[in-house]
This record gives sequence, structure tokens and C-alpha cells, in this order.
Amino acid sequence: MDTDITTKFTIATEQGIGVLLHLTQTIVREKFSALLPMERVESYLSQIFNEKALMVEVNSMSNQWLVVYKNDKAVGFARITSKGARPKTIFQKRVIRIADFGVVKEYADPAITQSLFDKCLSVCKGHEVVWINEYLENPFISFFESEGFTKQEGNAELYELPLQSVCLTKQLN
Repeated sequence: MDTDITTKFTIATEQGIGVLLHLTQTIVREKFSALLPMERVESYLSQIFNEKALMVEVNSMSNQWLVVYKNDKAVGFARITSKGARPKTIFQKRVIRIADFGVVKEYADPAITQSLFDKCLSVCKGHEVVWINEYLENPFISFFESEGFTKQEGNAELYELPLQSVCLTKQLN
């Protein structure tokens, strides 16, 4: 059976927010439940990925939200944003960040990851550098490196979670 994989922009409609709520809740639990106490994961979800916060973030001109679908089922998402404390090495450049990149584990398929990533890069093409700040154990780090991202020196913590992270950058222009 042919698999239909598409990645689309999401807007702040009831349906769009519902899809993002489901994806963020599922993916965040999958990503962090083995690394942090469940109470911390649930607190993070209720603060950062609640319906009201998502509505504000989806409507923000600083963000663009993408959802990847497999056979019309939402299976992953990413946020492209100009927000965040950028690395010093790229401070004077036109930069954009890929944030919250994730795919539901059940749908971990290279074609799905590639579709979501390709759409992210398409959105980012007007910038000089794309950067990503991800937790050290993120399985997508090797994928990002295979796509031309390089690790920056030093470690930092994720913005909202007490996990060590790594910053990766990719020159576009």
C-alpha cells in the first residue's frame, strides 16, 4: 500500500489546536518520561502545551507550526521560531530556530522525519543559519548531523526542563 506523507502548516483553528494538543502531549511524554519524574513532565505539559498557551504560540508572528501526516493522520510536528537565546557564534546573523521537532514513536519512519525536516528547511531558507537546541539523548541529533548540522561547543540546559542540551547549527547561505 502506498503511504501518503505530507507536511502542512497549522493555524489556530479548533481543529489545528486539537491536533497540536494531541501531538505535543503524546510526543513530550514519549521523549521525557524516561528522563524526568512524571510529575515534572506533566507540569511542563500543563505550562507550555496547554490549549491557551498553544493558541497564543500558534498565533504569534514569531512562530510557524508544521504538522506531518501519514495517510491523513497527524503523526509529528515542529515549530519554526525566531524566539530563543541564540548561540554567541551566530549572534550577528539572520537566524531561525527549529524547535519542538518530534514524531510519535509508533510512526518513527525515515520518510516521515524527512518530510517534516524538508518542510522546516523550506520555511527557513530566507535565513543565514538555522539552529536547534535539543536534549542530549534526543534520537534526532544524529539525523540533524546527517543533514549538515554541527554541534556547537559547550552544553546548556533546555529552556524549560532541567536536562543537558546541545546546540546544533547549519549554514544556509
